[in-house]
This record gives sequence, C-alpha cells and structure tokens, in this order.
Amino acid sequence: MTPGRILRILGVAVLLVVLVGCAHRPQPSDIDDSCVIFEENPEWYDHARRSEERWGTPIPIQMAFVHQESSFIADARPPRRRLLGIIPWRRPSSAYGYAQAQDPVWGEYREDAAHWDAHRTRMSDALDFIGWYNQRTRERVGVDLDDPRRLYLAYHEGHGGYRRGTYRQKPTLQRVARNVESRARRYEQQLAECEDELQCWRWYQFWPFCR
Repeated sequence: MTPGRILRILGVAVLLVVLVGCAHRPQPSDIDDSCVIFEENPEWYDHARRSEERWGTPIPIQMAFVHQESSFIADARPPRRRLLGIIPWRRPSSAYGYAQAQDPVWGEYREDAAHWDAHRTRMSDALDFIGWYNQRTRERVGVDLDDPRRLYLAYHEGHGGYRRGTYRQKPTLQRVARNVESRARRYEQQLAECEDELQCWRWYQFWPFCR
C-alpha cells in the first residue's frame, strides 16, 4: 500500500470520527418521564449523577432545567426575530444547546471549570454547566440547591437580576419557574421507580458496587 493511499484512508477515518462526534442524539420519545429519558439515554444518567456529585444539584432538577430550556434538543436556539414581520433577523440572545447557555457565561464556565473541548450540544457538558451555575447561585445569592423554583429564577435572570428581584415584574417567568419546580418533583418521583436499574446498566457495573 502506497503512502498516499494510507494518508487517504487515515483522512477518511478522521473525518468519520469527526462526523460521529458531531452527531446529535434525537429527542427522547417522552420528555415528561425521567425513566424513559434515561432508559433511552442511559449515559445521561451517569452524566447527571457526576454533575450532582461534583456540584450538588439533584439529578431531577438538572433534567427539569434541560426540559425547560431546550426540550432535550441538542442544538436548540431561540427563534429569530422577524424584520417587518417577514424577514428572518437576529436571534434575541446567544443561548445555545441543551442548557441554553449564553456566550458570556459559557465563557466563564470554560475558564473556571470546564474541560478544554466542552460543547453546549453535549449533554455531559450541559449538565455540568447547570450544576456549576447553580453552585454559584448558592454561593452568591444563598439559594438552596434543592429549591428548583428559585434556582431557575436566578438561572434565567442572572445573579444580579435575582438580587434586584427583576423576576417579580415578570409573571410569565414566575409561572415557568413553578413549572420547573413541579417537573423536578415529578421527575424525582419517577426516578425513584427506576434508578436502581440505571445505576447498573454497564456490563462492569453490578450489585452492590453500583448502588
């Protein structure tokens, strides 16, 4: 085999790896059931558990945030505004990915806590980001990590906005935060029924070491 042919084969192999790495997971078939979400994507449970162990935000709250922010769509973005009602225009923010992290705060996360190739379209990084941000919320404004409603208000408004109480003038946001709270509690109840199986899904994980 000639050196040129070897290089071409290597190039194709690298391209395939890149394409596979960029492929996005499809949306779960039932985004309102945490057991279905994790049964279809068992590695997401591992990511969520790792984030909880690192930062403290319970798994159901992490997943309720993702549900609200992106409906589990990896490359979600805010819809574009319309110029004159018909011409697609700029998006209202730089929010992107599972956690809808905006460019400035994602940059802070990357400098402070992320690994070098973190991506907003990767669930492991999105959940770690949510855990990191909520830990900062606890430290900066004193919200408990088991309080999904207030955590979400701070997530949406930023820590400065939360301190100023900007959410008080936003009834729609308050309703959304209550929905996040309800969903987190529902996810928690569902997860209690299936978590034992999720903890032991890999071939090398077995009772009692994976509980």
